[in-house]
Amino acid sequence: MRNSRLMVFTSLVLAGILLTQFNQIPNLDKQLVQAKADLKQTKLSHKKSETIVSSPQSQQDNVSDSTKIVTAFVKTFSNQPTSGYPGILKGLASQKVINELSQTFAPSVNFSDKDHYDVPIVAIKNAWGSDLEYLVIAKSDAQSVAYTITYDTNEKQVIAMSRLALKGAFDNEK
Repeated sequence: MRNSRLMVFTSLVLAGILLTQFNQIPNLDKQLVQAKADLKQTKLSHKKSETIVSSPQSQQDNVSDSTKIVTAFVKTFSNQPTSGYPGILKGLASQKVINELSQTFAPSVNFSDKDHYDVPIVAIKNAWGSDLEYLVIAKSDAQSVAYTITYDTNEKQVIAMSRLALKGAFDNEK
């Protein structure tokens, strides 16, 4: 009789434990769903962090490529006759910039067949964003010319430029 009471008591305790465990299942399901959501959010946050961390390198590559294109653009328009600008500069600059060069800048700068312009300085003024700003100096034996050039990295072309007055070391137009 004592053994049967012990068995009943043990069975009741085990049934109580089992009942308690079954009552915990909905709470555990909620915790599992929350843990999965947290994991997904953490993975997303980690991916964003990787993008932010890798972004300076991609921006640096972007600036490097853009600087080469801007240098080629200045060498091209500085060493070519203005009549050829629409064909030569197509793809390197927007139509607005090509028109400005043909009508405004070119007549005020002596680009002759005898002059050869080098581009000794291409300095970046603003390196962040999709529009990069450059300060460019084109120099020949007779004169030096400075420009501010805005290059759009999305369109991959020069979208604005203006001529600057030179004073000091590059002012050899005497």
